[in-house]
Amino acid sequence: MAEGFTDDSRKAPNPGLQAVAAVVLVAAVVGGVWKLGGGFRQHSGDGGPAACSRSDDSLPAKYVSGARLCEALNRPDLPTLLGTPEDRAVAAWGSGNWVTLAGGEKIASPEATVTLKTYSVKVEASYDRLRVTEAARLLGGDAQRTTLSGHPAVLYSDRTFSLGFDGTRATTGPGGAARCLLVARDAKDGGGSFEVTVWRQDAGLPDDAALRRVAERVLPSVVPGWTGA
Repeated sequence: MAEGFTDDSRKAPNPGLQAVAAVVLVAAVVGGVWKLGGGFRQHSGDGGPAACSRSDDSLPAKYVSGARLCEALNRPDLPTLLGTPEDRAVAAWGSGNWVTLAGGEKIASPEATVTLKTYSVKVEASYDRLRVTEAARLLGGDAQRTTLSGHPAVLYSDRTFSLGFDGTRATTGPGGAARCLLVARDAKDGGGSFEVTVWRQDAGLPDDAALRRVAERVLPSVVPGWTGA
């Protein structure tokens, strides 16, 4: 760990979906990739954006890989889609994960995150059988049913937590709000989903329009057979 390193706020698992969908504890991921030395690929200082890290995906070919998600998310126009065209990516990584549910079933849950100076953006796939319309009921609260290019979707808020290091130990604390868009893999909502999440480094409220713009550009490029308006 780099002494004095302070990480951005990270999205915490959503308790409403944790029992039925794939959830990865981001704190463990952050700690693991720094120890391995190959997780985050930081900005190189040459004026260009961060490159996606090499992924250690072990998922079968029928699933989208973390590397592919990172490639799709780490677009040259990502800052513009987020409404901060002067910004640039400073770290990018993807990974392929298996998550074991309470009954012992394992499901694929690849993900990728791109961090900019203003925003962080995460996209993850879940290959469970949960329909987005069912997830909307579980989320409750401020969850709003919507659509994205003809696919059922739900927009909701989550909280982030901050992760830092004081040189000898890790410290955690409350972070800001994250806005999440959960989108069905197909227009018929047959089960499984992709989720795009944005949060600000300054703990301010993320822009919903920016979230939708990112999802509209990224998801069609990574979802096999994507169809929609």
